[in-house]
Amino acid sequence: MTPGWPRRLRSLAIGGAFLVLLAACTSDGEENGPTAGATGSTGTSGSSAPEPMRLEVLVDNVEYGGDAGTDAVIDAIDADIVGVLESYNRLPEIAANTGYPYYDVSLQLLSKYPIHEPSGAEGRYALIEVRPGEVVAFFNIHLDYVKYGPKLLGNGQPVRDVLASEDEVRTSALDEPLRLMDGLIAQGYPVIFTGDHNEPSSLDWTEATAASRPDVQEVVPWPVSEAILGLGFHDTYREAHPDPVADPGITHEIVDDRIDYVYAAGPIDTLESQLVGEEGGPDVEIGFQPWTSDHRAVLSTFDVTPVPMPVMVSVSQALLTQGDPLTIAYRSSGSDGTVTIVPPEGDPGSAVLTEDVSGRSGSFEVDTAELEPGGYDAVLSGGDGAELARVGLWVRDPDAVIQVSTDRPSYRVGEPVVVSWTDGPANRWDWIGVYRAAKSDPKVDSYLIWNYVGEHAAGAVPPSVEGSMTLDETVMGNPWPLPPGRYVVHYLVVDRYRSIGSATFEVTR
Repeated sequence: MTPGWPRRLRSLAIGGAFLVLLAACTSDGEENGPTAGATGSTGTSGSSAPEPMRLEVLVDNVEYGGDAGTDAVIDAIDADIVGVLESYNRLPEIAANTGYPYYDVSLQLLSKYPIHEPSGAEGRYALIEVRPGEVVAFFNIHLDYVKYGPKLLGNGQPVRDVLASEDEVRTSALDEPLRLMDGLIAQGYPVIFTGDHNEPSSLDWTEATAASRPDVQEVVPWPVSEAILGLGFHDTYREAHPDPVADPGITHEIVDDRIDYVYAAGPIDTLESQLVGEEGGPDVEIGFQPWTSDHRAVLSTFDVTPVPMPVMVSVSQALLTQGDPLTIAYRSSGSDGTVTIVPPEGDPGSAVLTEDVSGRSGSFEVDTAELEPGGYDAVLSGGDGAELARVGLWVRDPDAVIQVSTDRPSYRVGEPVVVSWTDGPANRWDWIGVYRAAKSDPKVDSYLIWNYVGEHAAGAVPPSVEGSMTLDETVMGNPWPLPPGRYVVHYLVVDRYRSIGSATFEVTR
């Protein structure tokens, strides 16, 4: 750690870590904005409107789940919220090791404050309750690494072709998140967006950098950064360090670019942004020895004005196994009502569980051993019976085993292969790999063609227990088309080579 960097005492006790998933919003557009539920909601000063507060945010790609070294960095920095990349399903362990009381495996977030996933967010962002009844919106997205733009430029591809490739691989994955961000900004929310975007910023590839850096040959309007900045976001590191020649802020030395970001929009001001990395590293302001990740991290400090929390219902886990603990919490617009658990899109009349609730907010426990495996909605209704909010959840069979299949047993050369799966583990960065049948052990043999289960948008979409993909000329790897022969398609977990399910097929002339 850099000499003189103060270690702040942690204000929250270790323990009690759990994932809080929220469902917010009503069918009434006026109730769905940041002023929803504002009556009686006060800031810490007692005023009717929230007061500004200081908030520290860290983005940290810990590399393949991280280790004791990356845990030590997160613990020492002690940011209020951490967007963690490549944490996979180790995030609960990271939270326990670093003392964060709230975490969200799907969104890869650690937080000192309750994490809520609102309905209408499609599992793509959280509302962080930074003070009781007051929230900020938070996105954390990891974009695909394939077809890295600067490498293509270095190989002689023209800029227009490289930008088209970037749009196909990365910018397209942000279509829905950017739509949601735009709506939140328009409603007055402070919005924070962390991520590893695997693309440089157009703020860094300027005429000045092209004149000073041999790896930057020309000005390039990198489309991911252009799309984000176009919504009114501020690149917080570049705000604090406006000269990309004096302060490149490289976050990945192998690609020699700044590809990890903390963006902010709405009622939020950047006070400071610092590069975190190896002791003595270029532009590193907060140094550690050892440094165990292949990425440097970014810590940004804000003066943010949160907004009143909307009407909501939340579940402590959106995806759980039968028998797991489940906490349901709510924030209502009135003094009484009910929370029911119903089949997906069902009404309270089809409830399998009903809980009477009173007061504007509260919570209760559910025995999931009494719920049959499958999908449900938790629905909050007011005292008059009108639906106020709902959130989905999925209860898995503890004995379920993933099922992998192809739509046909045999294909002619060049015909697309549709691979489907059910009862999957719902991890980001799970992937499908195709192997020759004679060499089909992923631990020792090489794959031929492959794709993430979320394809190029794998780090930007909520994980799902079921899905399908089409293997065709757009697939990663080679060869395509597959030559005649027998093949095994594996479902492999969290960017590694552990198969949990497979199917066979053949290709004929």
